[in-house]
Amino acid sequence: MDLSPEAIQKILSRYKFRDVAIEELQKVHRIHPAMKPVAGTYTFSDGTQKDLLKLIGNIPVKYEGRSYNLPILLWLMDSFPFTPPICLLRPTTNMVIREGKHVDARGRIYLPSLHNWDHPKSSVVGLLAEMISQFEEEPPLGTKSTGDNRDPNELLAFVSNLKINEGGVQHHDHLINKVTVIGGGDLGMASVMSILAKGKVDRLVFIDVAESSTKGGSMDLEIFNLPKVEVSKDLSASADSSVIVVTANAWSNEQSYVSVVQTNVDMYRGIIPGLVRLSPNAVLLIASQPVDIMTHVAWRQSGLPPSRVIGAGCNLDSERLCHVLDISLNTHKQAWIIGELSDNKVPVLSNILIGASHQHPEIAPRSKATKPLLDRAFEMLKGRGQRSWSVGLSIADISHSILVDQRKTHSVSTLAQGWGGIGAEVFLSLPCVLGVSGSTRLAGVSLGQEEDAKLRESVTSLCALLSQLKI
Repeated sequence: MDLSPEAIQKILSRYKFRDVAIEELQKVHRIHPAMKPVAGTYTFSDGTQKDLLKLIGNIPVKYEGRSYNLPILLWLMDSFPFTPPICLLRPTTNMVIREGKHVDARGRIYLPSLHNWDHPKSSVVGLLAEMISQFEEEPPLGTKSTGDNRDPNELLAFVSNLKINEGGVQHHDHLINKVTVIGGGDLGMASVMSILAKGKVDRLVFIDVAESSTKGGSMDLEIFNLPKVEVSKDLSASADSSVIVVTANAWSNEQSYVSVVQTNVDMYRGIIPGLVRLSPNAVLLIASQPVDIMTHVAWRQSGLPPSRVIGAGCNLDSERLCHVLDISLNTHKQAWIIGELSDNKVPVLSNILIGASHQHPEIAPRSKATKPLLDRAFEMLKGRGQRSWSVGLSIADISHSILVDQRKTHSVSTLAQGWGGIGAEVFLSLPCVLGVSGSTRLAGVSLGQEEDAKLRESVTSLCALLSQLKI
């Protein structure tokens, strides 16, 4: 492989593991001499750019006894080979991408080996072998004039003699509302059915991860073949999701509470970074327990801004509070329950009426008149547990607000640092306006002495638990 051009040498000099990267490229050249290195500028999802190397070439694919070539492009990150390449198809202007399990509408390729990348066990040579195997089963490209029922041989014959070039990737303008639910069991199934019932999802992927102790439902979903639902055991099926709901719990037989929570933290470490890599623009919605801790863990492990990592938190209790105030107590203002999902929860009232979407909501200052009302409503809610089906409905409510950019205010677990004088880095349920870009926290307000003490107690206990976890 010729790495001598000045542009390539200049970029290679900035690679963190230059010598190891060169060795890996030479291995690729020995098996796939048609793959050529090219200097280029990669644009990340946040608009930032970086000069990187890319491998361009064709891979040989056999289909029904005949051999063809498929054009691909691999961007090599500056930490290559310890991070996986970003893999893309390179269709010409006469081709369109066949979106499937391993290819999204933009031509990006997702494979198990990319998700589980672990150099030196993982290599580009092994990745290309897997790519060839998958594409022999499901050709990823189609011609613009080819109908869905036409023989893929027509496409493959067209690309069999393609020259290596800088062909671009075909983009689809239509963005689908895709939601992925991670984790089986009652809550996972309740979330799937509730999200479908809301009707604003184009595609729903259900992934029952092996590490989770909450299992079940995937076989039944496969048997009854619900519209819009894909059942998978591969995290790569979550690619390009708008919302990712995580309900999985990995409870262990450990005796201490810290050890039990640590098993969930360890499970998250194996799935959260991969989910974000596959769906860099998604909003993570966490429902694993304890929700405030696990939302914090997901935020830390994902590298996403806090506005894009939220927990189901006190949304269910808040909706119930609004209902009681509206129906039973004839008070038609929005209300929320804030704080930790524990006995330290605190009810607060809004300054606007229920359904007044044209007004900007704010938390109303606590007064002598509102305290008895909220205390009475709060008392009426006691004894109402958080069953799987009810939490599933709450998750669907949150997901709906994000998917349709509803700008509705929910009490969800979010980074509370800086709110109401909270200095610690903890997650608590606070009123947040939700939309496609995630959450926007409402401004803090002075609480009563009793309510403020409850929040402070929660902050202290959450910090103590976090300090004992290996995130």
